[in-house]
Amino acid sequence: MTNNNSNINRRNFIRLTGLTGTGLILGLSGKASNATNIENLSAAADPFELGAFIMINPNGEITLFNSKPEIGQGTFQSIPALMAEELEVSLDKVTIKQTGGEKKYGFMQFAGGSMSIRSEYHNLRKVGAAAKEMLLKAASTQWNVPVSECYASEATIIHRPTGKKLGYGELAEAASKLEVPKSPVLKDPKDFKILGKPGARPDIPLKVNGTAVFGIDATVPGMVYASIERCPVFNSKLVSFDATAAKKIKGVIAVETCERIHEVYKTTGVAVIAETYWAAVQGRKALIVTWDHQGNETFNSKDFEQSLRDTAKKETGAVAHQQGDFDKAFANAAVKLEAFYETPVVSHSPIEPMNCLASFTEGNKLEIWTSTQVPGSLVTDFAKEYQIPVENMKVHTLFNGGGFGRRLYPDYVHEAVQLTKKIGKPVKAIWTREDDTQQGPFRPMTYSAMKGALSPDGKAIAFQHKVIAPTLDMKKDYDKSKSDETMTEGISEQKYEIEHMKNVYVHHYMPVPLAAWRAVTSTTLAFSHECFIDEMAYAAKKDGMAFRLGMLTKESDTKNVLQKLKEVSSWDKPLPTGWGRGVAQYEFFAGQGGYVIEVSKKGLGIKIEKVYAVIDLGTVVNPDMVSAQVEGAATMALTAAIKNGITFDKGKTVQSNYSTNPLVRINEMPKVEVHILTNGGDKIKGVGEPGLPPFAPALCNAIFAATGKRIRRLPFDINKIV
Repeated sequence: MTNNNSNINRRNFIRLTGLTGTGLILGLSGKASNATNIENLSAAADPFELGAFIMINPNGEITLFNSKPEIGQGTFQSIPALMAEELEVSLDKVTIKQTGGEKKYGFMQFAGGSMSIRSEYHNLRKVGAAAKEMLLKAASTQWNVPVSECYASEATIIHRPTGKKLGYGELAEAASKLEVPKSPVLKDPKDFKILGKPGARPDIPLKVNGTAVFGIDATVPGMVYASIERCPVFNSKLVSFDATAAKKIKGVIAVETCERIHEVYKTTGVAVIAETYWAAVQGRKALIVTWDHQGNETFNSKDFEQSLRDTAKKETGAVAHQQGDFDKAFANAAVKLEAFYETPVVSHSPIEPMNCLASFTEGNKLEIWTSTQVPGSLVTDFAKEYQIPVENMKVHTLFNGGGFGRRLYPDYVHEAVQLTKKIGKPVKAIWTREDDTQQGPFRPMTYSAMKGALSPDGKAIAFQHKVIAPTLDMKKDYDKSKSDETMTEGISEQKYEIEHMKNVYVHHYMPVPLAAWRAVTSTTLAFSHECFIDEMAYAAKKDGMAFRLGMLTKESDTKNVLQKLKEVSSWDKPLPTGWGRGVAQYEFFAGQGGYVIEVSKKGLGIKIEKVYAVIDLGTVVNPDMVSAQVEGAATMALTAAIKNGITFDKGKTVQSNYSTNPLVRINEMPKVEVHILTNGGDKIKGVGEPGLPPFAPALCNAIFAATGKRIRRLPFDINKIV
């Protein structure tokens, strides 16, 4: 296992100031790019420092630094575990600290794209292994014995022949003077004590007993609160406001404007700033604001959905991928199929609303406390925007009460920073639940026009997936001659062996703030893609599993996932009368997963009886967390499939809170049986997102099997299927 970006050298082996030279800090050096995929990291640009991930104090205290924000996915355990495994320490014996975008920890300080383990698996294991080798060398020198006679166990170096022991703290100073190994030897996976084993998450006790600090919990002396009135009609312009009544509310100290900046979407709001959050909210309610809607008050979901359908018929779109001659094969085919699939707008709806505490201080320094998925870019972007030296930026990355892609976008941070600069006090801006639900950004609706063709003997010979959707960059002047890889995500990467294929993208502008949602566009495209594959199977008079496997003559991860699903679900075993079984899989940038779902039809509605999930990972850090992530992904997928989602009328969001934008409740959630595919090699895939895309199509395919009713539009009412 080699990684050319992870060469360790003396230059990056830094002593900790404040420990009189006796502390040990260890990190890695490499090169960075703007790549978002671990396979592209070798496309290097400027060198960067992956700084002090391990700190060993003379008293034996060990601190491991987590560079990936904890948003519920478990990086507070999994990232330190990579180092702890090679360092031979137990996680319950170390202190874990979160990084805050500091340059020395590298450019990949973010949580998104199911990248956390994929990006750091080899790098951070090498950090731990290098530290261990240096400690071994320091001990062997002190004892004047060969290094080969020494071994590490539980933060101690032991001399095998004599049983002599030295703790890591006792060796830290001597180790700090040694050359850092360039190619430390990594453990054989068969010797792992932490990786690949179920392990307790160190953040869970903190969250259970209330001591975990989330962004919304942050406080500093002298801070004030802000609640911001934004126009409910999207793209409206602020004309004027009357703050007379607001300023009469006890505790209100100021009323200021601030700009919400989300990609190209920019609007101005009115912030009421007060000594307490309650006073800020009450003052906001007392504002009298005049808006110019600029014609946007006519926007509504019904008309927009119809415009998508009309666009699908009128425009051919830009080709995303083609092979063979789809048009000719389709025209001459014995059996032709066409279908149109629709998916809704959905909100991220994390339990913790958006919030940020920001403070400008003397010396042109900016300090931020927030729940974020992107601490690294907060440091660099805000330093650039406000012309602050990077060393004057300090970001406190606190626990996130859910992210799902929403906290990749710092619009809520921008607001707090603007306000603290205006009033000269630390400002904590908090969005209400209604703000979160109604202001977005949202996952856009995605429509898919599908075409397929079969030979007389039921073989798939042609396939087309035409995506009709907005683009996440929200530009009105999008070049329609070009496809958008984000909006056609995964559809051309499926391993089905179909000779003639043509996938296209049709851009359609949507005048609301948009954003990536967990598993991005695969969450919508997998539904249409895998449901249509099932339609082709039905037309071919084959069951869904056999049809899919028949298109996978070559060895592939897709084939392995489907075969495992077939095995664990006992696919060929007959079901009770009134039951149906459906299958779906999807492979995309984050990884690959699949489901078999069993449902029953009893009277009005459908009951989900059993869910079998398979996720293909290659390498696993903590199987318990993998199962939890797949279960969570299934819950989000079910919510997006059967709950009402987000709709618009008169230019604004109809839904306002969980009461009108509900999530799946615990009594609605079926048991999910998770199976993990591993190969023990270098292949590493993502965990947080692959469990989401194939759920809805597997469910809808099962419903068709049980009822004969084909569902082509999400969401649907699972309790009213005739």
